[in-house]
Amino acid sequence: MKKTTILLSALLLLVSFARAENYPYRSDYLWLTVPDHADWVYETGEDANIEISFYKYGIPQDVEVSYEVGNDLLSADKKGTIKLKNGRATLNIGTSSKPAFRDLRLSAKIGSSTYSHHVKVGFSPDKIEPAVKEPSDFMAFWEDNIREMRRTPLEYELVDADEYSNSKVVCKLLKLRINKAGQVVYGYLFIPRGATEASCPVVLNPPGAGIKTISDPTKRRFYAEEGFIRLETEIHGLDPRLSNETFKAISNSFNARDNGYLVNGLADKDRYYMKHVYLSLVRAIDFLTSLKEWDGKNVIVQGGSQGGALSIVTAGIDQRVTHCVVNHPALSDMAAYSEGLTGGYPHLNKIKGIFTPDNIATLAYYDVVNFARHVSADTYMTWGYNDNVCPPTTSYAVWNSMKCFKECLLTPINEHWVTAETDRMQLEWIRERIK
Repeated sequence: MKKTTILLSALLLLVSFARAENYPYRSDYLWLTVPDHADWVYETGEDANIEISFYKYGIPQDVEVSYEVGNDLLSADKKGTIKLKNGRATLNIGTSSKPAFRDLRLSAKIGSSTYSHHVKVGFSPDKIEPAVKEPSDFMAFWEDNIREMRRTPLEYELVDADEYSNSKVVCKLLKLRINKAGQVVYGYLFIPRGATEASCPVVLNPPGAGIKTISDPTKRRFYAEEGFIRLETEIHGLDPRLSNETFKAISNSFNARDNGYLVNGLADKDRYYMKHVYLSLVRAIDFLTSLKEWDGKNVIVQGGSQGGALSIVTAGIDQRVTHCVVNHPALSDMAAYSEGLTGGYPHLNKIKGIFTPDNIATLAYYDVVNFARHVSADTYMTWGYNDNVCPPTTSYAVWNSMKCFKECLLTPINEHWVTAETDRMQLEWIRERIK
């Protein structure tokens, strides 16, 4: 197991904050928060001290700052104010007696405007354990459903998508049938021009959350430009060529918080919406490994957020996967909120009465933590501590559950994003390890 932590100096932040999404773009105001441990990690029982700075036009401001401290995404248990002198002050936020992340939330009122910021630090995060338990028939449930799915022959349609092709890559739009009910998924398939038989590793890229088109199929076309077959998918059976207005109308109708696809059928594990989604991932691997250009060895899954979750799901139930590359996985330890702990996206605690015994039982069959326990593929994972979408608590719950060979890139300051440089780094990680 290998860990790499990227830390940004205050100088670098001042120079590049406009590019970092957890700093306001083109704002006159800037927060800097610097924990007294360079890696933002403490042992349980150890106090964390954080230096707070606030600037306007790069000039330190002597303002009163309101603060609150609480466990990751949970209610504050400590509140107060602190006065900045020469634009800075150091605050002892205390400790945690259990492995956890603590979040310091800051605000300063300037005139009629309020400026907010936050920073999370970990306490023995390598010892964070998930709340979700694995059902005794977990793998049997998925093996039975995969077997049933495969009673439907592999069927698909491919049409040219020349608008996404270039001199190095041929792109085609895939329509892939999943099961006898006729459910389908779509995807853009990128194949290196002139690829010969048995020459290319294959990469499956499931999508992030939402009901939306595949917004920029060319974003990672560079995989195909460098010799990989890559499939960018959606999960709802909606043709990505539909207009954005149509997708918005569908999402407004079928993806409200209380009736969205991530709660559709939740009371019954056999009727839950995500069942056919998870099975579609295996079907996509069936398709990719049927291509004559596949090298017969390397099967990679790669994605972020919901796409990261679905990548781990695929690697957990499909042993053909050889490499798993993931950014801040969603759908992890989702029912932890029912025990007063930090849970993962989609943060079902926001729906009153959602955590019934039946719903909690279903979630266990779909929680990424339980799939992570079965991943045997070499895995590379990255996440940021300041992420409030897929919080670091649940990323560690996933990471700590994996028993495979694994390496991670920790980027403490990051919220729910990765850079183009990290995207490229992941491809290099894969290239160095393929057979």
